[in-house]
Amino acid sequence: MREITYLEAVREAMVQEMRVNNDVFLMGEDIGIYGGPFGLTKGMIEEFGPERVRNTPISESALTGSAVGAALMGMRPIVELQFSDFITVAMDNIVNQAAKIRYMFGGKGKVPIVVRTPSGSGVGFAAQHSQSLEAWFTHVPGLKVVQPSTPYDAKGLLRAAIEDDNPVLFYEHKLLYGLKGEVPEESYSIPLGKADVKREGSDITIVATSIMVQRALEAAKLLEAQGISVEVVDPRTLFPLDEETIVNSVKKTGRVIVVYEAVKRGGFGAEIASLIAESEAFDYLDAPIIRLGGAAVPIPYNTILEQKAVPQIDDIVKAAQSILNKVTV
Repeated sequence: MREITYLEAVREAMVQEMRVNNDVFLMGEDIGIYGGPFGLTKGMIEEFGPERVRNTPISESALTGSAVGAALMGMRPIVELQFSDFITVAMDNIVNQAAKIRYMFGGKGKVPIVVRTPSGSGVGFAAQHSQSLEAWFTHVPGLKVVQPSTPYDAKGLLRAAIEDDNPVLFYEHKLLYGLKGEVPEESYSIPLGKADVKREGSDITIVATSIMVQRALEAAKLLEAQGISVEVVDPRTLFPLDEETIVNSVKKTGRVIVVYEAVKRGGFGAEIASLIAESEAFDYLDAPIIRLGGAAVPIPYNTILEQKAVPQIDDIVKAAQSILNKVTV
């Protein structure tokens, strides 16, 4: 099978959906001739024209509000926010409008919006362009939250998100854009709410999200050389969340580390940890649950400090070594 980048997979998913469904269109800042801040939409305006690849004013509030209106009129807008941090400007339209309209009107109005946005640190963009705020939106009924970690997942999950009749926040980590992987040329869909076991193992379960999936896989290779077998579970969607796959993995291994980039305090890893603690998997635990999350600091500009602010491969390795020594009686 051919290999393409994560960025190319996202673009291909949008292009294929726009070719078969005229209701699907893209809107965002500098997405036309310029091709977006990461070049993801390059070439799309040439194929689909300015009516379906719409450059918008620099106003996230106006952008998302227009998308809500378009969705209520039967369109399926894909909104690109240049950086996930800017979603704070659009909170009312997303949290108070898009998330609630279908419920408040008894299903007579639906808001099939996909908000695509680059998230995370690692590229030196500093505190206002490097945050991981996805946990905020898992708290809001009516929203779905997706975090693909591979090119294959990015393409399949984006198609599912576009076809969903509910608003979906689709987080694309900046460091993953250049990641290559096998991706079919044809269009395909991955159901929202279905986790993926990226690596089978027997000693420790690592539940990781977004870029941390790749770091967990690298850590698993290093740990394998030490005789430690690690299973890596990628939820892929934070909501809906595939609880069964996570619980079954923890029951198998008896130990679990939850790894995420967002600030540890109040991060989505706490939700996963509580899920495990409240499930039948708790009785199978041989050690306390470990959460690895970001430090409670704004993301620094300095490269060394930036790396210190979020979990790295070595941190995951050390956590795995530690959990094997914390055996409960």
